[in-house]
Amino acid sequence: MTERMPRPDNASRENATPRPAGTSYIRPQDRKLHDPAVSFEEYHYYALRTREEERELPSVKTDWRSLLLRKKLARDIAQRASFPNDSAEQKGHDRNINLSRKANRLEISDQEWTDASRAFRTASWGACFYLITTDILGPGAGIALYTVFGLCAGYSGYLLWHAFLGLDSYKFPLKNYSDLAFRVYGSTARYITATLQALALLLILGQVTIQQGQANSEISKFRLCYAVCPILFLVVGFAIGQIKTLKSYGCVFNLAVWLNLLVIFITMGAFAHTPPNYAISVLGSAGGLVDPTTIKPDTQNYPPIIHYSGMPPSGSSIAALNGLLSGVFAYGGAQLFVEFMAEMRRPRDFIFAMWGAQFFIYAVYLIYGCYTYYFQCQYSYQISYQGVSHYGLQTAGNAIGLLSGLIAAGLYGNIGIKVLYNNVLIDLFGASPLITKGGKIIWTILVPIWWSIAFVIAAAIPDYFGFVSVVAAATIMQFSYSTVGQGFDPQTGVVHRRYSGFEYWARGFISGGPRQVVLNVIHVVYCLGAWVVAGLGLYAAIEGMIEAFKIPQVNSFTCVSPLNLNAGG
Repeated sequence: MTERMPRPDNASRENATPRPAGTSYIRPQDRKLHDPAVSFEEYHYYALRTREEERELPSVKTDWRSLLLRKKLARDIAQRASFPNDSAEQKGHDRNINLSRKANRLEISDQEWTDASRAFRTASWGACFYLITTDILGPGAGIALYTVFGLCAGYSGYLLWHAFLGLDSYKFPLKNYSDLAFRVYGSTARYITATLQALALLLILGQVTIQQGQANSEISKFRLCYAVCPILFLVVGFAIGQIKTLKSYGCVFNLAVWLNLLVIFITMGAFAHTPPNYAISVLGSAGGLVDPTTIKPDTQNYPPIIHYSGMPPSGSSIAALNGLLSGVFAYGGAQLFVEFMAEMRRPRDFIFAMWGAQFFIYAVYLIYGCYTYYFQCQYSYQISYQGVSHYGLQTAGNAIGLLSGLIAAGLYGNIGIKVLYNNVLIDLFGASPLITKGGKIIWTILVPIWWSIAFVIAAAIPDYFGFVSVVAAATIMQFSYSTVGQGFDPQTGVVHRRYSGFEYWARGFISGGPRQVVLNVIHVVYCLGAWVVAGLGLYAAIEGMIEAFKIPQVNSFTCVSPLNLNAGG
């Protein structure tokens, strides 16, 4: 069967690139931003051309002097020169054209359209490694659990990388996860994916705000009203949220990883020489999984530390599922992978950052987790440094964690706002792209609004462990584990297909030989299994949070910190 793209309208295009007589091809800039008439084959054709062009580009490297001193080094100038005819950089006025408006898109040439896409791609794979490994401060709850989830998360990342390379191009750039869903499944999938991702990133930002609000409350020895504690974190977040590109974040995220490791070393030393923070264990990961009688004091003395050879027996499937969701949350970075690749000059290199980061995170979680559970076991708290009983060491962990948490929150806020910006403001309201002056102004306004909404959520739900479980089940599971033709003629715009509809999908499923069919079956089972776990996990997370809210001080906008269990009702 032969399908043709709709013909362009007869609008005058003075600067349009000439086309062969009789062609029905429509230039990308002449189309709607998310045009369902663009075929999968057309996306794939231009993706292959872009990948070939990227092979000749040098890898981008992060340099401390260029970031801290704002100096353009000779190497940077050479890298910029590698872009031929980079009119988006040479002509200042071109960068301020609002390409989200069709009337403006009709006035630019094919080369200018391509260069506008290139101008946004500046990040290196090294920067992406630090981005992925930014938030690694929780001990792992089980070697087998974290091994399985780590391998699955790595494979999901590989699938996302493979799909990105096959669908992203300078002509039709992929900007976020929902764009990928749109090109594979259509407009409905795009709306659902964009909504889920924006919600996930907003909730994760709220989760980090909870964590840092608790840190402030511990540092103040609970003398500061808890509702104020997240606000202090929020105000600083307004400033770091103004960083727009991931390349600019590269140096900062390098620092965040080392800060996280420093906190881990401090807490490991504290665990070996001080008792657990018994009072808050009921709110933590292991405390939520074990038999409550093993962490409940008789008069003043707490039960001794109990070592288990496997998962602690809790007698509750809900508690076990909540523990499983902590493993999901640990490898939830896949929802950001498309956004990372979208800002890379050579997205082909992302696979090195992804696998390197996954092995690094796996090693840290497992080593740190085994160490923590050996010394604290059923009293372990998910925010590890807050489970330290010695105030000085606890405060050191909280202070360093505040800085690294701020950097992590900046990442989640950055990507979350971009999802909102690209899918709502640009698509529906014609807002200016972020590289323009108008886009930068809108970004400046959006940052405090986005962070403030996250604060409201955080203040209303201060149960950290329950909050993590809800976020993992409702959103992260979908992005990390469950969401994953014959030719196109660029001169005529003709797509050559022999089949369409259900038959097109069915034949695609059984084509490629026995090995590919087996892989297709595995992927379907993989996806269905993730949905089942997500459904069960959401039920368990909600039930667990209901139990947590029975503790008097775990309620909305209170002055009593959820960690101050000695405050009474």
